[in-house]
Amino acid sequence: MAEKKKKSAATSSSGASDSLLNMVWFGAVAYALFLFLVNAYVIRLQAIEEYGPVIHEFDPYFNWRATQYLYENGYKKFFTWFDHKVWYPLGRPVGTTIYPGMQFTAVFLKNYVFGESMTLNDICCYIPAWFGVLATILVGCIAYETSLSVNSGGTLIGVAVDALKGQYTKSEDMTAKSVTRRLFGYESPAVECAIFAMGFMGIVPAHLMRSVGGGYDNESVAVTAMTLTFYLWLRSLRNGEKYNYLLGILAGVAYFYMAAAWGGYIFVLNMVGAHAAFLVLMGRFTSSVYLSYTLFYAVGTLLAIQIPVVGWSPLKSLEQLPACAVFVGYQLLHYCEVMKKKNKWGRKEAWKFRIRVFGIAAVLGTMFILAVTPKGYFGPISSRVRGLFVPHTKTGNPLVDSVAEHQAASQQAYWQYLHMLCFMAPIGFFMVLFRFGDSSCFLFVYATAAYFFSHKMVRLILLAAPISSCLGGIAVGRIVSWSTSVLLGEGDEPLETKDTNDAKPKQEGKKKKKSSSSSNESMAGFKAISNGFSEASNSYEGKIVKSIAAVVMCASLYMQATTFSTYSWRISASLSNPSIILKGRTHDGNIIKVDDYREAYWWLRDNTPDDARIMAWWDYGYQITGISNRTTIADGNTWNHEHIALLGKALTGSVEEGYQIARHLADYVLIWGGGGGDDLAKSPHLARIANSVYRDHCPGDVTCRAFGFVDRQGTPSPMMERSFLYNLHSHKLKPGVEADPTKFKEVYRTKYGKVRIFKLLGVSSKSKAWVEENRECDAGGWFCPGKYPPGLKEILDKKKDFAQLEDFNRGTKDDEYQKEYFENLNNPELAKQRARMNEKREEETQKPKKTLSDEEKIEIYSTWEDTADTTLMWQIVTTNAIDDLKRWLDQDPGAAWLRSADGRGPMWWAFESKNQDIVSILMTAGVPHTDKDKNGLSPVDLLKE
Repeated sequence: MAEKKKKSAATSSSGASDSLLNMVWFGAVAYALFLFLVNAYVIRLQAIEEYGPVIHEFDPYFNWRATQYLYENGYKKFFTWFDHKVWYPLGRPVGTTIYPGMQFTAVFLKNYVFGESMTLNDICCYIPAWFGVLATILVGCIAYETSLSVNSGGTLIGVAVDALKGQYTKSEDMTAKSVTRRLFGYESPAVECAIFAMGFMGIVPAHLMRSVGGGYDNESVAVTAMTLTFYLWLRSLRNGEKYNYLLGILAGVAYFYMAAAWGGYIFVLNMVGAHAAFLVLMGRFTSSVYLSYTLFYAVGTLLAIQIPVVGWSPLKSLEQLPACAVFVGYQLLHYCEVMKKKNKWGRKEAWKFRIRVFGIAAVLGTMFILAVTPKGYFGPISSRVRGLFVPHTKTGNPLVDSVAEHQAASQQAYWQYLHMLCFMAPIGFFMVLFRFGDSSCFLFVYATAAYFFSHKMVRLILLAAPISSCLGGIAVGRIVSWSTSVLLGEGDEPLETKDTNDAKPKQEGKKKKKSSSSSNESMAGFKAISNGFSEASNSYEGKIVKSIAAVVMCASLYMQATTFSTYSWRISASLSNPSIILKGRTHDGNIIKVDDYREAYWWLRDNTPDDARIMAWWDYGYQITGISNRTTIADGNTWNHEHIALLGKALTGSVEEGYQIARHLADYVLIWGGGGGDDLAKSPHLARIANSVYRDHCPGDVTCRAFGFVDRQGTPSPMMERSFLYNLHSHKLKPGVEADPTKFKEVYRTKYGKVRIFKLLGVSSKSKAWVEENRECDAGGWFCPGKYPPGLKEILDKKKDFAQLEDFNRGTKDDEYQKEYFENLNNPELAKQRARMNEKREEETQKPKKTLSDEEKIEIYSTWEDTADTTLMWQIVTTNAIDDLKRWLDQDPGAAWLRSADGRGPMWWAFESKNQDIVSILMTAGVPHTDKDKNGLSPVDLLKE
């Protein structure tokens, strides 16, 4: 009796101690959760605290204007809104070309949550911060779900071996056998993983860059929608629950919100589809998985096609059809599984039936594709998406290539936006491979895709923020959980579930053993090693080593986390600059706020007629319409490549040519100056875009290298110096540069010279009236696109519609342009030198053809030196650029007689390259082929080699 009482007392004491530890653990978790979420919110409010509730950047001003229109006019008018203040004279059907999820969210909050207590502008400024915190919470939920014992008991190797053997890994074998502690239904280490994932997501710069206060852009809401979709999808796959697949319906609804918020919904759809396909490859296809994906895809697609801008693209766009193919494949697999159970087929018979079913489906699918493709049923892959899969960093579209955030990500960019997650996320990724399950393997798929796409386009590092935070949280959470267990003595005797086979008859035990998962057999060697390691680690010496390791790891993580937090707050401060307001420093060291841009827009609003048309580069279109409420020529939507090219031609063409275009389209011209990223710095991109449609803009020079600066001192090339933009930008600022007073009048210059506004003189009132009177409306009466005035016909007749590489539905191709475009991008120096040759050729077209005397030939031929000309000649000869060589020799016959420092010249290089055509051209010019170089070799000797 005494012994029983002692045991009972010990048990009671142990239970009380465990309860106390669990309560302490729960309190620490609650405090960390509160701290991380408060940090996530406060760090996003720096911009609002310093600059007030100001909308940032360019695109957010369009989102603000659309939100304002929706609030004032209602959803019916919103979806039939044709805006004639943008893309003049064409206009834009805004309601059917916008992802309206964020706008509807803001208006809902205004009408049903805040009412008169908060202005619509303030709500729009705070939405990024609010949704940034929500995304932080949802990333924690994903980390928790994928770290639960029921979702992380297998290994990638074990599951893959089972799949190869055609065996299904049982649910009990996919459940981890140990849990450190559990309270209120929450278990460790899943909770720690969730908390630290939130800590990372709350302040990681990759997420901050699209969620600071004032950054009212689609991504600020879309990241929350994306993580909600992923969480609900993963929650629907939780192992061991009977009706969890019904959460697939909610995942579909969340996907609908994602599709309404951002064009990146395609990534979300394909991620879920890729995960569903991966589960099949891993032998994890079950009726529950089937129902989850079927409900997700059916509900999500049915709702998504109701969004005007999405329409039927989920069933027609090549970017979205992979998820549709997975859906169809799931239906076929499910049918095969039903027939297998019904007929009690073995593995061989089942595989024969599957092959037959999928073979018939493949034939029918091929017939369908062949039937509808000629009719243009399938939509092409967009330039931006295509750019993610080509081996180079350019898309072939100069408009897309001109955007900095579409460039490839560098290692520096990853460190800048992810910092310590660059090494913590890979650790978490490795851990996931050995804590594998239906949900956790999603992290494997997501991480692979996010790294691939973000590496191709720096903007998409945003997509890496949730998965990096999740994996980093898993790594830190498991390390902290293990360290805590070791230091508290909980790790000495892991809570293992007993083998129930011992309590059963031997016969049943044999039966169980026979039917056990092959993954356990395949991992037997690893388990033996693990057991030996566990035994050694539980020795006295092992406990000391573990305790020291736990302290060292926790201390190291704390120092890293402190550095990461400090870094993130510093980066947040720079990301919180609204760009429309700048900070500057005066000569005496005082910091000032430069508000030139808004001042210019306010001047337009207050000092120009309501119907005034403003010509400016497309970057500023959203801000001009959003703040000035004036008509613009183009904006950041970039839906019409040819129209932007016309604007580019006006700005980078000659003064006379630009004026003749502008007077039919605009009343005022707005120019960004003041250095930095002003219009002149951007202008080479403008010229390149113009030339992609108007091939006479830079003849023989597809990348317009003739337009730009010729040195680091900012000396303009002859083409730039003649341009419409240069003359207005440098008006009375550079010696000898003054805008034609008969064509332009400077009417406003901002305080610090960042913006200049010119009034166009001699504007064609006839063209303006013609545009107003000649809009063609459809039967509905609201879709009324405009047309170009007749005064631009001569210019427009010269354009050639830009044919994108991916648009196979168009009958035209532009292979020659694309070939030369990529050649010039891959060898910019050669392109520049070719451009200079073209410039010289144009300048000398009126001069009589130059001839060389024998004395001049001898002088050139006897001069051996390495120059820019010899380098260019070597490139032309070795690349077989015959046309370039002919043009050069027409301008300067002496180029055929050039020789480099080693005594070789174009004849040597032509023989060495076995280029007979160039040899003939040089022989016609009289260049000998028997002379010796520095090493005593003639051109013919090189041919023999």
